[in-house]
Amino acid sequence: MRDISEIDENFKIEKTIERDGKTFYNVLYPPFKVHGVIHENGKFRRIPESVAKATSPGVYSLHANGAGGRVRFRTNSKSIAIIAKISNIGKMEHFAFTGSSGFDLYVNDVFYYIYVPYYAMTDTLESNIPILNFGKFDGVNDITINFPLYTDVDELYVGVENGSIVEEPTPYRVEAPVVYYGSSITQGGCASRPGTSYQSIISRRFDCDYINLGFSGNAKAEDPMIEHIKSLDMSMFVLDYDHNAPTVEHLANTHEKMFKAIRSAHPDMPIVMMSRPKARLNDEEIMRRSIIETTYNNALACGDKNVYFLDGAALTELCGNDGTVDNCHPTDFGFASMAKALGDLIEKHQLL
Repeated sequence: MRDISEIDENFKIEKTIERDGKTFYNVLYPPFKVHGVIHENGKFRRIPESVAKATSPGVYSLHANGAGGRVRFRTNSKSIAIIAKISNIGKMEHFAFTGSSGFDLYVNDVFYYIYVPYYAMTDTLESNIPILNFGKFDGVNDITINFPLYTDVDELYVGVENGSIVEEPTPYRVEAPVVYYGSSITQGGCASRPGTSYQSIISRRFDCDYINLGFSGNAKAEDPMIEHIKSLDMSMFVLDYDHNAPTVEHLANTHEKMFKAIRSAHPDMPIVMMSRPKARLNDEEIMRRSIIETTYNNALACGDKNVYFLDGAALTELCGNDGTVDNCHPTDFGFASMAKALGDLIEKHQLL
C-alpha cells in the first residue's frame, strides 16, 4: 500500500518527539486536573474496575476506554507534547482512527489540533503540538486535552517548554458533572476526534464537567451499573440506552426501573430521557420510543417537576439523514445536531 505522506507531506506525522528543552509532568499530580475518569490499578477508568466486572464482560472490556476523559491545566508554553501509554487500541473500519485512538487539544475551549495516532502504534503515542502565536493565545491559556474514545489510557505525561508556567485550570462553572449513560453513540462512535462527541460540545457550551458512561453494545441497565450511577455526585443525568436494550421487553422491564432508582437517590436533579437519534422509525423502534415516553409520562403523573423527554427525531433536526456513517452511528455533523437539540433543551429550562 502506498504511503500517502510520501505524496502529500501534509499527511506526515511524527512518531517520536524531541524531549530536549521540555519538562514532562505526570497528569495525576497537581496542578493538573483530570476529569471524567479515575486512575485505578495502573490505568484510567470511567468506572471502578470492580463495578465493571460485576456488570458484564462487555462493560469490563470497555470501561477503561478513554471516552470523556480529560486533563486540564493552564500554561504559557508555546508547544505542548504528550507521551501516552495506551492499550486496547480501538481500530474499526468505519470509525476515524483520530476519534477512536487520538487525543485532541483545546486552547481556551477553542479546538487547536490533534495528537494524531499512527496505525502501527502498540503501546505508546508520542506527539507534540506547537501553539502558534495568533495573538489570542498570548500569555497563560487554559488547555484541555481530551482522551481517545475507544482506547485505554494507562499513563499520560504532558511536556511543556522548560521554564513555562504550569498552574491549575480555571474551574468549570458547573463543577458537579453531567452523567451520560448509553450506547456506542453515547461513547462517541463515530466522532472524528474526541472533542466532537456531543457531550464534549455540551461541556464547552455550558462550561460544565461531565462523565461519559457509554458502553458500546453493552448498556443494558444492569443492577451494578444502576447502583454505581446512583452513588455519583452529578448536576444532571442523561438516560439513553435504547439502542443496547436487546429486546423491546428488556427496555420495558428496565427503563422505568432505572429512572426510579436514580430519582430515588437524586430527588431534585434534572433527568433527561432520550430516544434513539433517528427520524424515520420502524414498528419496533416506535414501540421503544413509546416505552421511554411512558416512563416520562408516569414521572410527570407522579408530580416529578424536573424530568424531560427528548425525542430522537429532534436530535437529528440539524443534520437530517446526513448525520451518520451507517444509519446509526453519528458523524461530527450528527453529534453537532444532537448537541444542539440537547443544549437548547438545557438552555430553555435552565438545567445547568
